[in-house]
Amino acid sequence: MIGETISHYRIVGKLGEGGMGVVYKAEDTRLGRFVALKFLPPEMTRADDAMERFIMEARAASALDHPNICTIHEIDETNEGRTFIAMACYEGESLKARIARGPIKLDEALEFAGQIAMGLSKAHGEGIVHRDIKPANIFVTKDGLVKILDFGVAKLSGMKLTKTGGTLGTAPYMSPEQARGEDVDRRSDIFSLGAVLYEMIAGRPAFPGEYEQAAIYTIINEDPEPLTSIRSGIPMELERIVTKMLAKRSGERYQGLEEFLVDLRAVKKLVESGGKAACPGKKESRRRDVLRGIAAAGTCAPGFDSG
Repeated sequence: MIGETISHYRIVGKLGEGGMGVVYKAEDTRLGRFVALKFLPPEMTRADDAMERFIMEARAASALDHPNICTIHEIDETNEGRTFIAMACYEGESLKARIARGPIKLDEALEFAGQIAMGLSKAHGEGIVHRDIKPANIFVTKDGLVKILDFGVAKLSGMKLTKTGGTLGTAPYMSPEQARGEDVDRRSDIFSLGAVLYEMIAGRPAFPGEYEQAAIYTIINEDPEPLTSIRSGIPMELERIVTKMLAKRSGERYQGLEEFLVDLRAVKKLVESGGKAACPGKKESRRRDVLRGIAAAGTCAPGFDSG
């Protein structure tokens, strides 16, 4: 398709390809900017469920206006009937490519996780569950801004998406309930984010498996190796956070990302201060206790940044 003009988009190169689509870089000849065009693979154009998920991606993502979510410009069709989404085109790389070079610096990993959480929190607030959070669906711009991509398997409140004979998502990052083919909610995304945070720090997946079924077995039945045994300098509080995110039972995880962000900011402040974070004020301490759902302990916790 390189060199072709689709609507008012002139395709100049291929950016990538995945299970739910192939993406090209194109010039918007009307507005003089570059965009990314995502098409369904030719072999999937006649699959009604794939088309439904593809269109749902555009509708779900276009309804979300947030710095950490990829901007959707429009959805359209070619003269041959192929549906495509026109999205913002960013300079940078996927988180998957970033991790492939080795474990990410701890402060950067915490920053990236925080940005992902803020974008997901916006989606969850609109009743949208992503269902496929993984390094390949996270893009880091050259300015360090995180963008969540691909809401192709998103589930809107009140709507169910199933795939006969399987599950939707990517095996090493599925929650246990998703891996079992059950209906999922925002806590499934929290598990997936925990798996991504683990991988950023460890430089390897939390639930490895040479085959999909092996990864799914591990997710359902085994716990990942503690981060503190893989990498030095990991605060025990961070270990606790990741362990809570990756709890097998959804009720034992964070129930919302706001609570996670409070704990993450405290650990980030601790890391930035070299382990000597100041004690938060009484107001911040009370807020943290309320968000955690526990009574005030009366002791000094790691510093909290309310920003």
